[in-house]
Amino acid sequence: MQTREERYESAESLKNAGNLPEAVAALELVVADHPDFALAYSALAAWCTRLERHDEAVRHARTVCQLEPTDPFSYTAMSVACMRGGLIAEAEDALAKSRALGNRP
Repeated sequence: MQTREERYESAESLKNAGNLPEAVAALELVVADHPDFALAYSALAAWCTRLERHDEAVRHARTVCQLEPTDPFSYTAMSVACMRGGLIAEAEDALAKSRALGNRP
């Protein structure tokens, strides 16, 4: 049985091969089995944003912030997902949180 990291790498290989929708589907299976895997949620947020699946991207970005509430980058990534999804106020709030935690984008 593959580890969560091996499964993540398999999904990343799909993405790198240009199969982004399949990569997202593979990662969604990983987080279903490992709901505490922040790196996978972070990738899902970024990949869903690239696919213009903004509601999903924001949902995944929120999960990253819940799992890693002291990581400034989590909030920066959430800000990007929210901005692309048209949630400007939430994007600004996330960016402010990132700055408060020490990230100065």
